[in-house]
Amino acid sequence: MKQFYDIYNGKEKLSPLVREITWSNNLLIMAGTKTDEAREFYLKLCIKNNFSKRELDRQIDSMLFERTMISNKKNALLISQNPSISSLKDSYVLEFLDLPQDHKEQDLRKSIVKNIKNFILEFGKDFTFVGEEYRVQVGNTDFSIDLLFYNRELLCLVAIELKTGKFKPEHLGQLNFYLEALDRDVKKENENPSVGLVLCASKDDAVVEYSLSRNLSPAMIADYQLHLPNKEILENKLREITESTEINNNNEI
Repeated sequence: MKQFYDIYNGKEKLSPLVREITWSNNLLIMAGTKTDEAREFYLKLCIKNNFSKRELDRQIDSMLFERTMISNKKNALLISQNPSISSLKDSYVLEFLDLPQDHKEQDLRKSIVKNIKNFILEFGKDFTFVGEEYRVQVGNTDFSIDLLFYNRELLCLVAIELKTGKFKPEHLGQLNFYLEALDRDVKKENENPSVGLVLCASKDDAVVEYSLSRNLSPAMIADYQLHLPNKEILENKLREITESTEINNNNEI
């Protein structure tokens, strides 16, 4: 209780939020965060998603705050041009799949479907699963989208293409084709344009930046890892990106 008082005393922005979540979740946030920014992030996340203790514990262990901040800072320009992708990150943690390092796309897809509850927890509770290998027909040819979701907040379909190798520019072309097919033949009139995500085992940020620079569709390239991230590495990466952004902003001024 003393720690609780010391952390939140005089914090007008945070004090109202702590009253809206359980004491157990407050304890997790106090133990797992170091800054007011991180506390605010998890407090609002708890309120929005009504997280259980287990769900919140997993989000803190997977360093969701750090990963979200890194993604937002790295993709600030892209997000400003396509606000509909703001709910997507450029890195996901899928440790719950329990897959070997050497796995196939089919194994990845089937394991995600088998663990769909945890997958949606990682992506966000606004995602609703539509189907796997979702069929779209263009001309006389059938195509299959690996995973199709619907996002209740964005009011749009979200297509996810899975790649167990490194990202290649042609993967984005394939995704754009699927988004066009969804918008023409599947999307309802009251829904927003479909959003796409290429989820791959690894990616070169320079290749991703070049690939997306002239891309007109709302899309994101993300990598996934099958183990919980190293806390120290992520914290250092976030610090480097934050300092680099501040330097660039000062130079512009």
